[in-house]
Amino acid sequence: MTGKTKKPVAEAKHGYEFGGPLGAAGITFGLPVLLYLFSFACNDVSGCPSPSFLRPKSLDLELLKQEVGWPDDGIWGLGSWEATGWTLAYYLFSATLYAVLPGTKTEGTVLASGGRLKYKFNAFNSSMFTLALCAAGTVAQGAEFPVWAFIADNYIQILTANILISYALATLVYVRSFSVKPGNREHRALAAGGHTGNLIYDFYIGRELNPRIVIPLIGEIDIKEWMELRPGMLGWILLNCAHIAKQQRLHGYVTDSIVFITAVQTLYVLDGQFMEPAILTTIDIIADGFGFMLSFGDLVWVPFMYTQQTRYLAVHPKSLGPLGLAGVGAVLAAAFAIFRLSNSQKNTFRTNPADPSVAHLKYIETKAGTRLLVSGWWGVARHINYLGDWLQAWPYCLPTGLAGYQILSAGTKAAGAVTMLDGREVVGGDAEGWGMLFTYFYVVYFAVLLVHRDGRDDEKCSRKYGEDWEKYKKIVRWKIVPYVY
Repeated sequence: MTGKTKKPVAEAKHGYEFGGPLGAAGITFGLPVLLYLFSFACNDVSGCPSPSFLRPKSLDLELLKQEVGWPDDGIWGLGSWEATGWTLAYYLFSATLYAVLPGTKTEGTVLASGGRLKYKFNAFNSSMFTLALCAAGTVAQGAEFPVWAFIADNYIQILTANILISYALATLVYVRSFSVKPGNREHRALAAGGHTGNLIYDFYIGRELNPRIVIPLIGEIDIKEWMELRPGMLGWILLNCAHIAKQQRLHGYVTDSIVFITAVQTLYVLDGQFMEPAILTTIDIIADGFGFMLSFGDLVWVPFMYTQQTRYLAVHPKSLGPLGLAGVGAVLAAAFAIFRLSNSQKNTFRTNPADPSVAHLKYIETKAGTRLLVSGWWGVARHINYLGDWLQAWPYCLPTGLAGYQILSAGTKAAGAVTMLDGREVVGGDAEGWGMLFTYFYVVYFAVLLVHRDGRDDEKCSRKYGEDWEKYKKIVRWKIVPYVY
């Protein structure tokens, strides 16, 4: 929403966010458990959810372990050296592509110290190169392409590896943040709200604003920007592709629903990577430190939680047909238009306010030296882009329908069942509808996330702009949804 920046302005003192230390602890140790719950409760062994979850009063732990495919080695079976090794190799491969592929170089926004950090952007090139290799492998070997088979066969272990990496990375940047000294030449700085003195909260929210690391033969990497758009976002696409291949191996065909979700989510990721420089205007880069919140969110939550729909459809295939595809496609097109056009307008106004496409827009000139748009897309709602972002979530979930299935043994011949190549049958049965807890969770979660993010942004802008922000809110009344919220 800003068109130019004259000088950094001191802000009021930050308070706790996300429920303070207690909320930070709950998220830090609770979200990994939630992901394991999703992974086991909705499975390809007994159903989604597993039958025992539908009969909680008679739940038997040993039977539940069998139904969810709990590893024979117990908790140690949640990980493996092989899966961890290949996961680390994936990160190293991504870092190598960052170093060797061409990219755009630019400077970030003005820091509180008055300096600017330099960035190299080539996430799109890196992803296209990787996806081209995977496409070639798929053409040669089909659904049996080792990358897809390995991901599907070691899903839990790969999840565990990424969880451990996110904890290790958050610990690394937290410890290194104590070496930040005022006035350093590297422009290292602490995040305004990330050094409260409370260990668990600062570990979660992130103490250092823009932690960077130099890797031999690769060079300097801005950890926050690199993690935001590279391994996790590409991992989102790769997991979806692995689920498509799994559907082919289980059923002998691929449905339009799983292809549609994968295609539109791939478009979403690649669009974000193609527009990578726009990330420099986001709250994550400008204001948030890099801690467990972003480490876990980027590397674990996004790729594993956002692929629950294709993971579900891999086992319980559904076809949309031409009308169904047209319906969800129309919702997606409208949502994407709102999201992209509003963000593009903001970015154009910020970088070149004299551009003919934005020169006519009205704005408020603040005492901080920035301009707040009050017309165009940003005169409709303060975060009209969030509305487009949330609406895009629906076409990801709608193809799963009234989700929920049971897996029956071969030869059951249940009415309406889909028979797998191994003879087992997939049927809605008593589980029908209950699976929506997994496949539609994304829509509910994303709404909560965006409302919370809007609140955080409001607090930050109030501290930064003071009475100018109150004036702005009287002009642009709606937060995200015009005439509703």
